Amino acid sequence: MTDRTALRVQKAGLLLVCLLPAASLIGRAFGIAGSSLGANPVETLLHGFGKWGLNLLLVTLAITPLRHVLRAPRLLQYRRLVGLTAFCYVVLHFLTWLVLDQGLYVAGIAEDIARRPYITIGFAAFLMLIPLAVTSTNKMMRRLGRRWTRLHRLVYPIAILGAWHYYWQVKIDIREPLIYAGVLAVLLGWRLQRAYRGRNPASTGSPCKTETRSEAAG
Repeated sequence: MTDRTALRVQKAGLLLVCLLPAASLIGRAFGIAGSSLGANPVETLLHGFGKWGLNLLLVTLAITPLRHVLRAPRLLQYRRLVGLTAFCYVVLHFLTWLVLDQGLYVAGIAEDIARRPYITIGFAAFLMLIPLAVTSTNKMMRRLGRRWTRLHRLVYPIAILGAWHYYWQVKIDIREPLIYAGVLAVLLGWRLQRAYRGRNPASTGSPCKTETRSEAAG
């Protein structure tokens, strides 16, 4: 088996693992995968898709630090797949809200976006994710050049808005959203510290290598 074939097999396996939560939720919705979705199936689907979208978004952000800590540059080969799968979950989260929760009622949708802050920031994060997904190909990376790196740095405010959206959505027990916020703070803090060392190599006692373009947005 060639390296390229092995990579494709590994990516296919990773994609399958990433899609298992969605398959489980959809299977439960149709009564073909274990227990039902409970008394409020729409809410269960909505929260399930949203949480897994945020989970995978954090995994995407964790790949670059892990690549350095574990000295495993090959991890970067899986980041795009995880990021696009996170986007798919966010799309499912949005469509569940749009179709099942709001029933495509345009006036109600517009009112919710305008008057409910957690929906406002969630919708903003969704809109910001779209250009990242559209420009995720190698062709778009070459076409945009340095602008691609600047554009894909939107992933940082998107992750912040996603965690904030989750925090504001929870009404009683905020422990889990705070855990997500803590993990995100660690991931962003690592990047800030690395950026500082890159601008001030003398403070570390040795020069710091500059990140490549493919790493800079993740």
